[in-house]
Amino acid sequence: MKYMMFVCSDTAPDTDTADEPDIHQWVAENDARGRRLDGHVLAPTAAATTVRVRGGELLLSDGPFAETKEVIVGYDLIECADLDEAIEVARTHPMARAGRIEVRPFADV
Repeated sequence: MKYMMFVCSDTAPDTDTADEPDIHQWVAENDARGRRLDGHVLAPTAAATTVRVRGGELLLSDGPFAETKEVIVGYDLIECADLDEAIEVARTHPMARAGRIEVRPFADV
């Protein structure tokens, strides 16, 4: 089953810095196991453009869709047997401590 991991910043990161995981090691391990299908860091929110259509009119605005201190900073597309495995993969991602990870399965359409 495929899951999208939204890698997000957080205003309250873990303050315990002991044994901080290394992102390069996390990527290499999950790539080697065939679980990580794709992933990348995103450009800063200053480079974002929000696109909306209202009443047939195109509305563009700079930045993220909402005023927030917590933003999506990257993503990883993973393939796991089930949600439990996806949660374990997310738990070991460095940003689970420095930020937060949202794990969402792909919809069955």
